[in-house]
Amino acid sequence: MAKFTSYSIFSTSQVLLLISAMFLVQPATGVENAASPPDFSGTWAHSTFGHEQPPSGPGPVTTMKPPPQNGFFDDSANVGDYTNAILKPEAAAIVKKLGEMSLSGNNFPDPSNQCAPQSPPYVFAVQQGLQMLQDKDQVTILYNLDNQVRRVRLNTSHPEHATPSAMGDSVGHYEGDTLVIDTVGIKVGPTTMVDLFGTPQSEALHLIERYRLIDAAEAKVAAERHLKIFGRGPGSINIDAAYSKGLQLEFTVEDPVFFTMPWSAQITYQRSVRQWQENVCAESTIDYYNGKQPARPTAEKPDF
Repeated sequence: MAKFTSYSIFSTSQVLLLISAMFLVQPATGVENAASPPDFSGTWAHSTFGHEQPPSGPGPVTTMKPPPQNGFFDDSANVGDYTNAILKPEAAAIVKKLGEMSLSGNNFPDPSNQCAPQSPPYVFAVQQGLQMLQDKDQVTILYNLDNQVRRVRLNTSHPEHATPSAMGDSVGHYEGDTLVIDTVGIKVGPTTMVDLFGTPQSEALHLIERYRLIDAAEAKVAAERHLKIFGRGPGSINIDAAYSKGLQLEFTVEDPVFFTMPWSAQITYQRSVRQWQENVCAESTIDYYNGKQPARPTAEKPDF
């Protein structure tokens, strides 16, 4: 009996405490991770273009045109509200100039009509189809128009000096039922813009996205509200009315070069039953949607 007790170094309460500690798992990065991340798989779609207004606070530049009478999006004139308080004077002047160009019947160059990379947040405004591939260390976001792809590294941080690229450097993590994505280092090219109205962005732009599943009824209300402003886009988006969830993206933009303040917007997706379609952009002398010659970037002065 004495031999046994000589090995009883810990009390019963201490032993229980040590066993409990063995089962405590601390996140390596200090980021809150859900035990079971939300499942965003499947095909998601929204029936129109543009960024939706947030529930409150500063929102994106929106159209100055009246609501479409026939219920369909009119791409013949993209005229943005250059009086929006989020715009610095330089940005407001650009939006105004491009709106006047569009009203004159001359479509200005944008990533879509130039077959250029569709950087975020522009990609949210123009892409109607979305899929997410969720892996342990990465989320891959696929857009069906022009084969645009984004890759988000999970539970890590940006490099000290991110090399600018079309989609930027994106890192993410899960906060409960929400996927949070932080993007910096978006490269600015000849046609890079924030939205359909040509609102400019700089390489200082910082983007935060939050994706979460919402009730299907809530998604329907948000989608119909935005349809009244922009109208339905081209093509048929077949929504699965029986599916119980929608997918909502809420995002915030900061860019001190062109914006006076941070602003937010959202995109509401519904479950699509249409087979995934890959649409490839090809250069052409005629725009397929309005039968006109597409505008091309032109240097104001020779490079040499």
